[in-house]
Amino acid sequence: MTRFRRAVVVVCDGLGVGEAPDAEAFGDTGSDTLGHVLAARAVRIPNLTALGLGNLTPTFAGARHPRPDGAFGKMAERSAGKDTATGHWEMTGLVTPTPFKTYPGGFPTALVSAFEARVGRKVLGNRAASGTEILKELGEEHVRTGRPILYTSGDSVFQVAAHEDVIPVDELYRICRAGYAIACLEWGVCRVIARPFVGTGAADFKRTHNRRDFPVPPHGETLLDNLAKAGYPVFGVGKIEDIFTGRGISAAVHTKSDSDGVDQTLAAMERIDRGLIFTNLVDFDTLYGHRNDVDGYARNLEALDARVPEILGALREDDVFLVTADHGCDPSDVSTDHTREHVPLLVRGPRVRPGTDLGVRPSFADLGQTLAENFAVGPLAAGTSFLSEL
Repeated sequence: MTRFRRAVVVVCDGLGVGEAPDAEAFGDTGSDTLGHVLAARAVRIPNLTALGLGNLTPTFAGARHPRPDGAFGKMAERSAGKDTATGHWEMTGLVTPTPFKTYPGGFPTALVSAFEARVGRKVLGNRAASGTEILKELGEEHVRTGRPILYTSGDSVFQVAAHEDVIPVDELYRICRAGYAIACLEWGVCRVIARPFVGTGAADFKRTHNRRDFPVPPHGETLLDNLAKAGYPVFGVGKIEDIFTGRGISAAVHTKSDSDGVDQTLAAMERIDRGLIFTNLVDFDTLYGHRNDVDGYARNLEALDARVPEILGALREDDVFLVTADHGCDPSDVSTDHTREHVPLLVRGPRVRPGTDLGVRPSFADLGQTLAENFAVGPLAAGTSFLSEL
């Protein structure tokens, strides 16, 4: 018998809880997204603290709870990367053993030339950069010339920014699909990201919620594929549909903000009575982690905390609610890149035993394997279920 009829998984994109065992190999020794944010100022997160979030960070003890309301632990990543795609794929049971290619020095001339020929436009930039800073540097030239801004980061991403009044959003998506055919299929890049923005000048250029991700598809079957085959609905909120290229997703909605992401999650909980509701809250990563905005990160934690009672109040007797992340993105770090960290594993529901310490799990895939066992759609290729511990 299925123990939980419905699972609600919320991924706080970039909410790491302390360096992973192999953090040194990724240049991330000492990283602790949550701990450094909590240590920077008083952060009011009583509801997340009650779930056990503060028990997970190694560098800040002020948010620990003696007996969390649900089960709590943290997970390490086995995949060879610290990217959104590999993190999400692994939490659904698919480990990525070979890293995607990165181009921190900019993309090769042959790649860029092929892309320019395909889209009929010359590009600006072609270097690793902060997404907000490169708009300040090249945004006005882009508006004047119509040339899209191409940039990357320490991750395997091919990002294209364009003003929505200069290159309409649908045209930018077409340009990014052309980039996918070259950068991803021929040069080993994981994701192309469309970065539309608005504004009248460098001082007020602002990226919009029309961002879209165009990643390579998962290289094997995931929990979502298995749920779909078994007839379970899988509802994606935020960029979940993009991350899995639609595979295993029965319906989805994109979001404008993390607040909207919670709204859409609650709306889905009213309509969908079984299966999986899978939500990504990207503002932690995009707006605060990558911008080294510690205070903004703290405010976003507080905003999420204020919504937690709404989610808990919407849980049914046979629901399970899980909070996790896909990687770290320490806003106090010297870089603006993702950080190789453990991620939280918080589990709550009427049938979940309170105060259960799930320990340190060796793979994000333990989450997916647990849900696969619950819905009888496993086993998955990786992971160890903790269903019996809940």
